[in-house]
Amino acid sequence: MICSFLLQNLALVLSIVQLTCAIEFSTLDHLRSRTPPDVQATAATDLIRRIVGDRSSDFDINVDPTSGPADRDTFTLVQSGPKLSITGTSGVAVAMGFYYYIKYFCGGQFTWAGQQITLPAELPKVSAVTITSNDRFRYYQNVCTVSYSSAWWDWDKWERHIDWMALQGINLPLAFTGQEAIFQRVYLSMGFTIQDMEAHFGGPAFLAWARMGNIRGWGGPLPEYWMDRQLALQHKILDRMRSLGIIPVLPGFAGHVPAAITRVFPKANVTRLGSWGNFNSTYSQTYLLDFNDPLFTTIGSKFIKAMEAEFGIDHIYNADSFNEMTPASSDPAYLASAARGVYNAMVAGDSQAIWLMQGWLFVNGAFWKDPQIKALLTAVPKGKMIILDLYSEQSPIFSRTESYYGQPFIWCMLHNFGGLNEMYGELDKVNEGPFNGRNFPNSTMVGTGLTPEGINQNEVMYEFMNEQAWRPGSVNTTEWIDLYQAQRYGGGNTNTSAAWAYLRQSVYSSGSTGVTIIHRPSIGSHETMGYDPEMLYKAWDNMVAATATTPALSGQPLFRYDLVDVSRNSLQVLAIKYYSDVIAAYNKSDTASLRSAGVKMIDLLSDLDTLLATDVHFLLGTWTSDAARHFSTAQEKALYDYNSRNQVTLWGPTGQIIDYACKMWSGLINRYYKPRWQLFINTLINCTETKTSFDSGAYGQEVLNTVEIPFSYDQTDFPNEPEGDAIAAAIQFHSKYRPETKSTFFSQFPNVHSSDTVGKFTHEYAKRFGLAL
Repeated sequence: MICSFLLQNLALVLSIVQLTCAIEFSTLDHLRSRTPPDVQATAATDLIRRIVGDRSSDFDINVDPTSGPADRDTFTLVQSGPKLSITGTSGVAVAMGFYYYIKYFCGGQFTWAGQQITLPAELPKVSAVTITSNDRFRYYQNVCTVSYSSAWWDWDKWERHIDWMALQGINLPLAFTGQEAIFQRVYLSMGFTIQDMEAHFGGPAFLAWARMGNIRGWGGPLPEYWMDRQLALQHKILDRMRSLGIIPVLPGFAGHVPAAITRVFPKANVTRLGSWGNFNSTYSQTYLLDFNDPLFTTIGSKFIKAMEAEFGIDHIYNADSFNEMTPASSDPAYLASAARGVYNAMVAGDSQAIWLMQGWLFVNGAFWKDPQIKALLTAVPKGKMIILDLYSEQSPIFSRTESYYGQPFIWCMLHNFGGLNEMYGELDKVNEGPFNGRNFPNSTMVGTGLTPEGINQNEVMYEFMNEQAWRPGSVNTTEWIDLYQAQRYGGGNTNTSAAWAYLRQSVYSSGSTGVTIIHRPSIGSHETMGYDPEMLYKAWDNMVAATATTPALSGQPLFRYDLVDVSRNSLQVLAIKYYSDVIAAYNKSDTASLRSAGVKMIDLLSDLDTLLATDVHFLLGTWTSDAARHFSTAQEKALYDYNSRNQVTLWGPTGQIIDYACKMWSGLINRYYKPRWQLFINTLINCTETKTSFDSGAYGQEVLNTVEIPFSYDQTDFPNEPEGDAIAAAIQFHSKYRPETKSTFFSQFPNVHSSDTVGKFTHEYAKRFGLAL
């Protein structure tokens, strides 16, 4: 089946010549798969079998690298009797063509939260369709994603996620798993000890920041058992990626070294970076080897050669020396020498090395001005590094650096910070941004990318962004999102169509607003909003109504997931009013009103926990039980449990980055957020009764000692299976709380523009990490 939107636009889509980058980089030509075409075809066939089972025999798969341009992926769909023939330039191209067919001819969807794919007895007919990607690369992952979302994954989850990558056309993902075992191997061969490694590596939930030199040792020591398992897992990850024609990005050496280097190599030129994220010198102020010290090239080349010996080679490496860290000097000569040092170490280990670098550091405009950026980038031969323009949808850097002074870059949608599962996103910016990047004067854009800090939220934003890989131009987002919901729900109905139209006008025209209920309470200002909340509540109305008008939807896992998500977000927004009522009553010293408002807030939190408990994707127990699977001793189990709890709450021993990775999960609401709010409300009531002022410092210390620190150490298990019925809970709480949303309180929000909320959120992020934006 093909919807009217597709019928009206398919001819146009297929007739427009795909856009190409203004500048071609032959220096990148060796970044291609070396897996034989027949092996890629087998891997693509196996992927299709994992998704549609025996119906995979309805598809004839062929990988022919000559079937499209050498520097871009192409897929062709051709009807061959009762079967569909899919030919692609790579296994990824075949997977992308298969998913295109599933979405636009079979009305299906495959996402992080599940799939809705039902093939009819006879495959829908299709005339010949050929689509070529706009760019050479489709990148995926932020260096933080592997800690915020996939820290505890086993092979089953990785396998499904790699399937998702391939279906989305991703051909250049970060592959950072298992690197600690390789670094340890190199360091031990140079005279370091196991104890030195234990002080250097972070814990399993904090590896991303230890890898970037932000922190050292926090959450550790990292057990040998963990490193061995991760090494074995990385082999499976790389084998599967490569079998599909995916080019994995492996880690490089950025210069961050164990503190023991001053003992092992007393003559080494080493400096200490500044503190990060409010951590003190125990866990921060990491050691950075001077880029001109001969030892830098020695360690860097040894590491790359050790990785090649273990995993093979793909010639592209990520290294970030100054991510959220201020360099020792702003002198362009120093920064140029830093870039040469990193690149030369890579080339010493792999003569064909390409350096992939996150461009997030350049968002700090106070330090990284034009001379500093230019010095760093132009010190590396042109075309030998690729910059991830990490936050292109909000803060593009290419447009103020003459397209990175000639170095190739990838236009990325960051979207998410810390894995926050609030509903938000700006479809319009993503709709136009990549095309503006390609059309920029003398553009050096070579790809698009996803760089979320955390995944498993706002799937619509990622589905939409990934289509930018092959879409010839911007689309009507209202029509696109209606098609999206039909694919998601097996056709949907008029209510789900209306619901997503309202979501399009509200949460998906706005940046993140913060979320009051999952941050430590205070009497400071609460978040603003970039949309009219009534639009969200009308979406909620229609999602609930859809359960009655089309009862079959209740059996659709993706519908149930979205119903919980929309209900959750609606209650989250209502909590802003309850918080406002609490503060207003406190300011008036009205104890009775304060008690009443406090009861409403606590009741809402209890109901929110009950709602979230009905879906496995919103359970703290899913996260903590995944962590608990990896232990070999009781001591290790306690370590992993602590890591899993601390990251999503205190993020540090005493709240150094408190609530940054906060989540709206069942278990976390009842056992962590609700006790904090209850203590806050009780404290305010006591203040009104004793006619004293609220002491934020005293409250902060009490809540830290009685709620937050104990939670990190409490090893009580949480359910990892859903409880209750999502449909019944959503209907119940809609009936209970929808009248509450009619308050005039919400009338203040429609005039607040999304750019205001994005600026507020980005400023808060900058403040947390000492950045000057």
